[in-house]
Amino acid sequence: MILSDLNYDELKTLFLQAGYQPFRAEQVYRWLLDGKDFFQMSNLPLQFRESLAKEHIACPVKIEEILKSKDGSEKYLYGLSDGNIIEGVFMPHDYGDTLCVSTQVGCRMGCEFCASGIGGLVRNLTSGEILGQVIAVNALRGGNMKDRKISNIVLMGSGEPLDNFDNVVRFVKNVSDSRGLNIGRRSISLSTCGLTDKMRELADLNLGVTLSVSLHATLDEYRQRLMPIAKKYSVSQVIDAARYYFEKTGRRVVFEYSMVKGVNMNYADARRLSEYLAGMSAHVNLIMLNKVDGKNIDGCSKLEGERFCAKLNALGVSATVRRSMGSDIEGACGQLRRRRLT
Repeated sequence: MILSDLNYDELKTLFLQAGYQPFRAEQVYRWLLDGKDFFQMSNLPLQFRESLAKEHIACPVKIEEILKSKDGSEKYLYGLSDGNIIEGVFMPHDYGDTLCVSTQVGCRMGCEFCASGIGGLVRNLTSGEILGQVIAVNALRGGNMKDRKISNIVLMGSGEPLDNFDNVVRFVKNVSDSRGLNIGRRSISLSTCGLTDKMRELADLNLGVTLSVSLHATLDEYRQRLMPIAKKYSVSQVIDAARYYFEKTGRRVVFEYSMVKGVNMNYADARRLSEYLAGMSAHVNLIMLNKVDGKNIDGCSKLEGERFCAKLNALGVSATVRRSMGSDIEGACGQLRRRRLT
């Protein structure tokens, strides 16, 4: 069992059932959140540590490779206990350091601009494996349970978070637990390509996270070219589900919009976006695409991106061109993992 799948109360119950003293659960829980393996838990009896190691996994995620960008961001390749690999990105900001985490090994969404889906979905990550990424990077940067170095989390790495709904929800609850890392839910963003039924289910839970919706086009015809999932969920259905999330939670919705040269950046697109988002608290993140080998898609120039942003702003849409980070270290989702596998 991966012990970081459990919250404190669940770990305590497990230990009681195994005949361990209750205070051992608190000791182990603190060590787990500090990123320590069983044999590094120095205040535990050796026999107890050996017993735990035979039955459980303490650190399900280990950093195997680090790529450092000139802009201060870092790309991590993580090894999992079953031999699979995933990746993530650390992004320093003035308002706090952000970690982009993965939720699946691979992805089955197959979006045209993303390397994560090349090769399809291998498996879902457990909640402890998602949390393990935060713990590993926090420890790498000199943090621990009390002194966090990661203040913001974006679930925008490899995988579709809402395709791994139960584990992602458990992760959000565990990482924000006041007895754990205690990262505020308003500092957590969850990105989806538009699984509308799960968007509504997430709204009903009212976890308080920021919902980021990968829209990328204003017409079904063009969105289907970029995102196969758009053949199941139309633009209007995605907008309606996002509006439901806003109305249910009161949280502003962020729309991710990858700018594709000659496809989704004309005045008509800007006008349709303004109409879709009318009456909703929303922001549009315009994305400058990183080049992905094996994907026949071209991004736009910086000037073209700024002009499209100006069109949206003139129509009353809150929009900015997202700061691009990590382009020199294969910052796009799935690129580093793909290189290792090939």
